[in-house]
Amino acid sequence: QVQLVESGGGLVQAGGSLRLSCTASGSIFSVNAMGWYRQAPGKQREMVAHITNSGRSTYGDSVKGRFTISRDSAKSSVYLRMNSLTPEDTAVYYCAAGNVYITTMLPEYWGPGTQVTVSS
Repeated sequence: QVQLVESGGGLVQAGGSLRLSCTASGSIFSVNAMGWYRQAPGKQREMVAHITNSGRSTYGDSVKGRFTISRDSAKSSVYLRMNSLTPEDTAVYYCAAGNVYITTMLPEYWGPGTQVTVSS
């Protein structure tokens, strides 16, 4: 089992920035990637970004060029720097741990989520 805890969500004005953090514990050796997903009201959960143990990152089309994922393996943590936020980025952001095959991540574990709200 892998436990995930997110932090860093909140309310920000359009054009602003936020940094999300997620720390993993437990059997993290059983996964090869961590990532971020988000779900807005009435919409399906979508992949935001993920990063493998080797540092290879993949981004969703809607966040490319604005968001940056990074990890600190020593701290079993992954971060999401979000710049140029728009109201369309408003969602609950979930940290996930799982395995990446080619460029597709299959999440196995989820954090409880953290709310990000962008005001116009």
